[in-house]
Amino acid sequence: MSDVLNTEERRELPDSDYGLPERREYPMPDAAHVRAAEAYFRYCPEDLRPKLARAILAKAQQYGVDIKSPTILSYAGE
Repeated sequence: MSDVLNTEERRELPDSDYGLPERREYPMPDAAHVRAAEAYFRYCPEDLRPKLARAILAKAQQYGVDIKSPTILSYAGE
């Protein structure tokens, strides 16, 4: 899978691969996309940030990505 997902690849991803599955935003099918979700976290609506932060940390653990962002850790309650 490349760093950029095309429309068809996004459509094929299960909801569980999204940081915000109800909106199908912040896809994280691999480590590169977990890092991208971390980088784009600041664009997430304020009320959804805790949920996205927890999803990023869960996917990061799954793919062996070390998340050091104090903002994400704070929203996730770490």
